[in-house]
Amino acid sequence: MRAELRGLSRARAEQVAAHIWAAGQLIDEDPQLAFEHAETARQLAPRLPIVREAAAETAYAAGEFAVALREYRAIRRMSGGDELIPVIADCERALGRPRDALEVLAGLDSKQAPLTLQIEALIVEAGVRADLGQRQEGLRLLKSALGRNAGPNQARARMWYAYADLLLAEGDEAGAREAFVEAAELDRDGLLDTADRVAELDGVTLPESFADEEPEDEPAAEEEQVAEDKAPADDEFDDEEIDVEGIEDDEAIADVESAEEPIVQDEEVADSVQEPLWGLEPDTNSATGTTEEGDRA
Repeated sequence: MRAELRGLSRARAEQVAAHIWAAGQLIDEDPQLAFEHAETARQLAPRLPIVREAAAETAYAAGEFAVALREYRAIRRMSGGDELIPVIADCERALGRPRDALEVLAGLDSKQAPLTLQIEALIVEAGVRADLGQRQEGLRLLKSALGRNAGPNQARARMWYAYADLLLAEGDEAGAREAFVEAAELDRDGLLDTADRVAELDGVTLPESFADEEPEDEPAAEEEQVAEDKAPADDEFDDEEIDVEGIEDDEAIADVESAEEPIVQDEEVADSVQEPLWGLEPDTNSATGTTEEGDRA
């Protein structure tokens, strides 16, 4: 990132870096605000790959799939490779274009793609099948892949989670619960909300926070009176014009510097997409590594 920022002036580089840092800090707790920070960085330095990546990731997290698709495509043009194929296809799916999503997945080179990438593509394809009304085909694809017992734990956990979702959509609550439990056993870092899903199926409500259950102390009457006495009258500033826009701009700068085609038949698409993804037997050494975390759209 520092290397990419060297092409900017010092002041501009500090602004861009601060916005990207803020986006990274906020993406889990406030994806929309993180996206706004990343968009600001993109406007300041639109040619930097690291900025386009931040814009794509935060847009995806915030549900801005049209923007995410644009940015992911731009990154792929810059860097090449197939790593972004699953997420590009997932954006197409989220935008209601399942046929386009399948075409994107068909472009994955199964002979070169690592196992984790194939798993990500398979999870997306299963979701696309469900969108097309081919949920049984999606279940078949996932069940077949899970039977191979290949891939890192987190990737297999995500497959079990997707499998559970499809079973639940089919009305098989018992099967879905078992699949969620399988996912939880593999999700050693607790990145998936399997506990919540199992509790929901069991009819159990989990408290969000014990702290929320504690009653708050009401302020004393004397403190309320003091605060009321100190508060300015409503018309105190009526005669004074305040440049709100200027103040907001200055504060923002200070913060920055401080930091419909018909549905295809199953067999047609299965030949063009699914088979290439799993045409190769997994290598015993490929069961390591990491995969992109988080739920898909």
